[in-house]
Amino acid sequence: MKTSDFDYHLPETSIAQTPVEPRDSSRLLILHRQSGEVEHKTFRDIRDYLKAGDLLVLNQTRVIPARIFAHKETGGKVELLLLRRRDSLTWEALVGGKGLRVGSKVIVDSEVSRLRSEKAGDFSLHAEIAEFLEGAERLIRFSEPIEPYFSQVGNVPLPPYIHEKLTDPERYQTVFSKEPGSAAAPTAGLHFTPELLENLKQSGVKVAYVTLHVGLDTFAPVNEDSPEDHKIHSEWCELPQETADFINETKKNGGRVIAVGTTSVRTLESASIENHRSEIINSDSSSPVTCFSGSTTLFILPSYRFKVVDAIITNFHLPKSTLIMLVSAFAGREKILQTYDLAIKKGYRFYSFGDAMLIV
Repeated sequence: MKTSDFDYHLPETSIAQTPVEPRDSSRLLILHRQSGEVEHKTFRDIRDYLKAGDLLVLNQTRVIPARIFAHKETGGKVELLLLRRRDSLTWEALVGGKGLRVGSKVIVDSEVSRLRSEKAGDFSLHAEIAEFLEGAERLIRFSEPIEPYFSQVGNVPLPPYIHEKLTDPERYQTVFSKEPGSAAAPTAGLHFTPELLENLKQSGVKVAYVTLHVGLDTFAPVNEDSPEDHKIHSEWCELPQETADFINETKKNGGRVIAVGTTSVRTLESASIENHRSEIINSDSSSPVTCFSGSTTLFILPSYRFKVVDAIITNFHLPKSTLIMLVSAFAGREKILQTYDLAIKKGYRFYSFGDAMLIV
């Protein structure tokens, strides 16, 4: 297996730059894994493919306005992209700017910090480079917690392939987002409206939630010749006991667990793996899934045996990414690449603001 096996050519015109309105008017490609049959629908038609007793699992993470502009004391421009919170003051971040060393201080650019400076003498909201990490990543420490200032200093960190300005930041949030912490949206969930979710519930489809805070590694291509040599970054996730109970009940009654997005897939499968590890220690454990909270580095490649997920709702993913490898593990590499080629020919919109697939 080579990384190049997951490559494909995508015309730039196929990359969605803006979201469609309403959310559920995006297109939906149905891929039947066993037969290879493909259907072309609208996302709201997903009601026809989910049935009473199925369980829809959604990632309720919320994107934080993690892109922050600042300047050095000497005036040079600096850009911070917050990735993971270590403690109340300390964050792992991508840092752009020249001449920044451990101990360098930067001043956050914002109207609020300028107003505070006027009111409190020389005070300003600033950050210090505390430690060098990998590549452009740095450990930075703010002078005070940054979260209260997000609404004034933060900007939504759109993926690098989106060049259009987003007029409404809420369009890069799912309607069910609840837990702040992501550097990117779980984009498969962007297609759902409150009305569509309510309609599914009324038809007997159950809905449950997990949380996985999405990191920027989501957009990173695999550069190694062999996928097995790629180091996937750790992401924090949580599967609450209520969701575990829903899963176990669904499986017991013959329903399907339908993961919305690759982040939900990784959370569900990570929880199952952790549970199987505990079963080795505790032979009395009989539940297929229990609650789980912690970091995951699960990298799903072809040959992986799925333990929980029966169907996936997902967007179209970047070439040579860990995400196209995941859906290839679920549906087969050749089948996925053939379907992507068809989607391009049919004019589907790709990536974060693009159209969706249902793989059953």
